[in-house]
Amino acid sequence: MDFSLYGTPIGIVILLAMSAFFSGSETALTAASRARMHSMEKDGRADAKRVNRLISDQEGLIGSILLGNNLVNILATSLATSYLLRVVGESGVAIATAAMTLLVLVFAEVLPKTYAINNADKFAMAVSGPVGLLVSILKPAVMAVQFVVRGTLSAFGVKTEADPLAVLDEIRGAIDLHAEEGAVEAEDRHRLGGVLDLRELTVADIMIHRKSIMMIDVDLPPEEVIRLALESPHTRHPLFKGDKEEVVGILHAKDLLRAIAEASGDFSQLVIDDVSKEAVFTPETTGLQDQLDVFLKTRNHFALVVDEYGAIMGLVTLEDILEEIVGDIHDEHDIAVPGVRPQPDGSVFVDGWAPIRDLNRAMNWNLPDDEAVTVAGLVIHETQTIPEPGRRFAFHGYVFDILRKHRNQIMGLRVRKDESVGGS
Repeated sequence: MDFSLYGTPIGIVILLAMSAFFSGSETALTAASRARMHSMEKDGRADAKRVNRLISDQEGLIGSILLGNNLVNILATSLATSYLLRVVGESGVAIATAAMTLLVLVFAEVLPKTYAINNADKFAMAVSGPVGLLVSILKPAVMAVQFVVRGTLSAFGVKTEADPLAVLDEIRGAIDLHAEEGAVEAEDRHRLGGVLDLRELTVADIMIHRKSIMMIDVDLPPEEVIRLALESPHTRHPLFKGDKEEVVGILHAKDLLRAIAEASGDFSQLVIDDVSKEAVFTPETTGLQDQLDVFLKTRNHFALVVDEYGAIMGLVTLEDILEEIVGDIHDEHDIAVPGVRPQPDGSVFVDGWAPIRDLNRAMNWNLPDDEAVTVAGLVIHETQTIPEPGRRFAFHGYVFDILRKHRNQIMGLRVRKDESVGGS
């Protein structure tokens, strides 16, 4: 194309404006809130619908924009070099390089991207039309580029498929980041994180250990059964016959009171077996999300957790699962965070069977629970031994004092943050 002395600079300005458009569009479309776009699309916004369609294929979108951007940048630089060679001679190459670098950096990169990042949603909807047209026109060329890129990456063993769990990790990372910045309260952080953790946890991670289950012998006199049920802070109690592994039913306090009323207070007429309901069992490997679905579907709130041999490991309730989302739910009969007793000096007296997740929530700590469910289990995992009372250990930024032990079980510990440099 034959440009006049004044036409070439005008052409360069037009190309720089196109470059700014491509740069701003790339930033806006990648930074636009997908949640807000989906919401506006449901409200009938056509421009939001176009944005959703574009960002659904980010590889094709970015490829098209980069192809157009590089094309206009190279063409603008070539025109500037040719123009300055005619005007100032051989020094035009150096002048063109310096001038175009500055112009592209300021007006075609930093300026449009700064505006786009601060007005991402509005900018993305405004450019969705022309960018959509560009993607359609350049689709064959972009597909060819993608083929070469994927082939090259595959040759080096690099996977190009997206990780399906990456979205959850991104959400969890955003929650943690905003919590550290103070924009998200600790309670909200636990609630939001709890929802995301449901699919990663099993009932074994949150169950009440069998040692802490209040069980009632069905062969006891009715008066004794009633006394034990009324003294307990719980409304449901597993009934066993002979051995605690032989659970024969679940006694609900409401059913018991109804039976007492029907018997006009004559305890001798009560048959506990007739009052109880069938026990529900669930494997310890059942995911929390799956167990929650079962509870909601069957309208049952209580299940005994068993291992692969059928031995009772503990119990899980609907409330336990909900507490993973909303935090501890207390009523007037509950004991606040069983097994965890904070002290005025910032330390905590902890029963060995107490779940690490409960301790973390009660104290807003971050002890790892990947390798162990209970605090005692964490100490045993880290020390590779069953320590005696009086021993002290420091790991993960906390100090653990062993207080009580019964046979091979750690019964009580004192835990505090390790304030020393490098631990002790």
